Order: sequence, then structure tokens, then C-alpha cells
Amino acid sequence: MSQTIRRQIIRQIIERVLEAATLAESIGIKNLVQPGLVKEMIIAEILGHQLISSKRDADAHAFGNPSEKYEYLCCKEGGSFQFDRMFKEPEEKREKSLNRITRNTKIYFAIFYASNQLKCKMIYELNPQDILEDAERQLDTSKNVISHLGFSIPWIDNKGIIVYPRRGRVVS
Repeated sequence: MSQTIRRQIIRQIIERVLEAATLAESIGIKNLVQPGLVKEMIIAEILGHQLISSKRDADAHAFGNPSEKYEYLCCKEGGSFQFDRMFKEPEEKREKSLNRITRNTKIYFAIFYASNQLKCKMIYELNPQDILEDAERQLDTSKNVISHLGFSIPWIDNKGIIVYPRRGRVVS
């Protein structure tokens, strides 16, 4: 491919991202390129949740019920899920970190195709209490004050229930 064609394609991509950002702003989403936001939009659409675009809150809530919050974690096929920057200590920072789990009614783990990372393959639903127990175990055994807590697909498969794909409801 020539450099000229490559540059034309890049310009088209930029134009479309700018158009998408303008659309996003029209519904209150200020930073469309915020890490993870587009996948969170995809998951919320699949599950029928209302997106929360703020970085300082859960990822979504039930329509008409902002107190019923949901957290989304994503990985691609063959990957694993993680909660980043969780504090082992001091106690007040640990509790604030664990609140990212406990504030939610449910936590969803979405697997995206490795070959198309904007297409969702499967979503699991888990109870926050199950995640909390393992998160506390991981923090207790961690040698670091700040840790990334990992959850494997087999662990999620054992603890959760598959809520997507569902009959007749495919978002591509």
C-alpha cells in the first residue's frame, strides 16, 4: 500500500472518530476515547443497561435506577480480567479500592474476540460477594501495597453465569 493511500485512510479514520466524538458529546459523553469506554458502551447496549461515562463511578446502572450499579471487566479470548491499582494497605485505601467491587449489584465479565476486539463473544454475570472474597484473598497474599487483581476465564466460568449470547439478541 502506498504512503498516499495509507495517509488518506488515516485521515478518514480521524474524521470518523471526530464525528463519533461529536455524537457522544451530544448525549453527555465528554471523552469517547477514554480507555475502555467504547467496550463499556457495547456491553451496556447488549445488556440493556444505562452507561455511566464518568471514570470515577461504576460503568453502568439499571435504566431508571441509578442506585443499581454494574461494573464491567473485559478481556479478549485467551486473556484474563483484572481490577487495576487495588490497595492492600493502609486500611482506608483498601476499603476505597474494594468499594469498586462492593458498590455494584452485579459485575459483568465480557470476552471479546481476539480477531475482532469490538465484537463481544460472551458475557458472564457474577455476584460482587464472590469477587470480593477472592479480591481480599489476593490482597492478603500480595507482596505489594498496590496490586492488579487477576481473574482467569476458568475461575469466572466456575463462579458466574453466562448472560450473553442469548437467544435472538446479537449485537455485532
